[in-house]
Amino acid sequence: MGGMFGINGLTGYLVAVLLVVGGAVVAGVGAIYVQKNQSVHYYKIHDQKSIEMYNNENKHFYQAIPSKQHKE
Repeated sequence: MGGMFGINGLTGYLVAVLLVVGGAVVAGVGAIYVQKNQSVHYYKIHDQKSIEMYNNENKHFYQAIPSKQHKE
């Protein structure tokens, strides 16, 4: 199966390109789906000046707001 159109030639190149492009499309669609679902979850940050960069206790400054209470 050698030659230009074998698995190590043009056909293999096209298969590899299609796999990479397909993976990028799947990842992009997945990212859009996640962004659409998470864009309606609002939150509030309390006492911003007390937040430290490397602290595992920073979750106490974050409060999720239910969608019904959000007002623009």
